[in-house]
Amino acid sequence: MYEQPVAEVYDEVYRGRGRDYAGEAKEVRELVLERRPEASSLLDVACGTGAHLTAFRDLFAHVEGVELSPGMLDVARTQLPGVPVHRGDMRDFDLGRTFDVVTCMFSSIGHVASVAELEATLRRFAAHLEPGGVIVVEPWWFPDTFLDGYVTGAVVRESERTVARLSHSARVGGRSRVTVHFVVADPRAGLSHSTEEYLVSLFEQGEYEAAFRAAGCRVEYVEGGPHGRGWFVGIREAQPMAAA
Repeated sequence: MYEQPVAEVYDEVYRGRGRDYAGEAKEVRELVLERRPEASSLLDVACGTGAHLTAFRDLFAHVEGVELSPGMLDVARTQLPGVPVHRGDMRDFDLGRTFDVVTCMFSSIGHVASVAELEATLRRFAAHLEPGGVIVVEPWWFPDTFLDGYVTGAVVRESERTVARLSHSARVGGRSRVTVHFVVADPRAGLSHSTEEYLVSLFEQGEYEAAFRAAGCRVEYVEGGPHGRGWFVGIREAQPMAAA
């Protein structure tokens, strides 16, 4: 079997499962404009392959992205020529400029390992905001809404290629272990199988809100969102506190 990088099939799978990147970007824009009508610049942190960033580009005058994974970064830069997409870790990145909006989609915030790292991450977000700027974060599940042992699967056929995705989620202390298998069947290249495992933190709602406040932001939790996990929406009021 040949090796198929997961980044190459990532968007293919999620679009095939019905992920509406453009619709989610419009929902975020509505949340932002209700709080900052003049918003024109946006930074998408943990932008992945740039699917949301592509949609944000049509809604804001200037957009940039930050991504840690080299594979995801390569795809994002290919899909978004002319858009700055930076290599960086959400816990300590520094772009040297500020934006009207900072977003973190697809529950990527859950990849930080502790409350201390969550606080450091929100401080970085706030440090990249103009005063009065807006942070929009799609969280992972809370401890009382996470379904231990949850499994899901999908098969997507695009052109001649077929991609299957299977996942299993289990509680491990204060985190969830998400194991994902991808199988790609291509008529010329053959079969490929890749496995990824993530540890995603199960932060309490109050822990998110405290991290926003520690970063100098007012915060509210808005129910709904793409998967029912809601949104945290913060507004920078003061100079962010220095990192510990």
